[in-house]
Amino acid sequence: MTNTQAPLRIGILGAAKIAPTAMVLPARATGVATVVAVAARDPARAKAFADQHGIPEIAETYEQLIARPDIDAIYNALTPSRHADLSIAALKAGKHVLCEKPFAMNAAEARAMVAAGQASGKVLMEAFHYRYHPLFARVLEIIGSGELGEVRDLAAVFQTKLVDDGTEIRYERELGGGSLMDIGTYPLHWVRTAAWAEPTVVRASGVFGRGGVDHSTEAELVFPNGATARVSGSMVADAPMASLEVGGTLGRLKAINPLAPQMGHLLEVTIEEEPPRRETFSREPTYDFQLRAFVDACRGGPSPLTSGKDSIAQMVLIDAVSAASRA
Repeated sequence: MTNTQAPLRIGILGAAKIAPTAMVLPARATGVATVVAVAARDPARAKAFADQHGIPEIAETYEQLIARPDIDAIYNALTPSRHADLSIAALKAGKHVLCEKPFAMNAAEARAMVAAGQASGKVLMEAFHYRYHPLFARVLEIIGSGELGEVRDLAAVFQTKLVDDGTEIRYERELGGGSLMDIGTYPLHWVRTAAWAEPTVVRASGVFGRGGVDHSTEAELVFPNGATARVSGSMVADAPMASLEVGGTLGRLKAINPLAPQMGHLLEVTIEEEPPRRETFSREPTYDFQLRAFVDACRGGPSPLTSGKDSIAQMVLIDAVSAASRA
């Protein structure tokens, strides 16, 4: 995208907690997009959100927002239960879509969404913001260079604490909540991306609370070349943690906080008996990089790294881990 182009006009579906961080602030910081309007289930909530974040207008309904002719793209920040139907509606209305993760409720919905994106000719991108940051690009560069040798094992963990206060949607299974869908989707995506392959679930287990919501989930995976992966996610952990480790025949790599490097991070590489090499990268928010990539794709640039087959494969894996953990 060149600086002479007008900002992409975006409408936000959902007065969600993530929306200011993932869209409002990046739009202002980068200048590549502008938020035109927001819609929420309750128009009063949309108005309060718009007033708080300097968004010019609201729409009374999601459908009205999607239909607006002065919007080029939709940012779907709603619960996963509304990702498929409203993203597909937006695509059919000729809008590009940036959809929050998890992409859908299941792989069948993901396939329907991708098919709608292909039919519309519009961009449909999953909001795995970490994937667009220089830290993870460097992780993949090191693995791809062969410096670690052949990858044999991976380990990824993301844990945090989300209080079940009655308003936290991640404790509502019917809305697409649960640790696996919200927290665990990151470590699953990290190992899939780092291995450049799709794994099979060896085993999985979960700790479940009210309504069958998983508070934490662990899984063991195996890739076609025999490499193994251990992943875990928890939304009830007292000590926050996010890390990815990749072990090869020649060395190991550890990325501390690949999720949000802007909050502090470290990449450590150890090759055989050599002293560890440590690298750090930009502290610019991952969401800024994500928004630039989305806008660039909408302007005819490179296709997003998190879209199409990748989004479907991610939901296939989530479905498999979920089934195994509940067996």
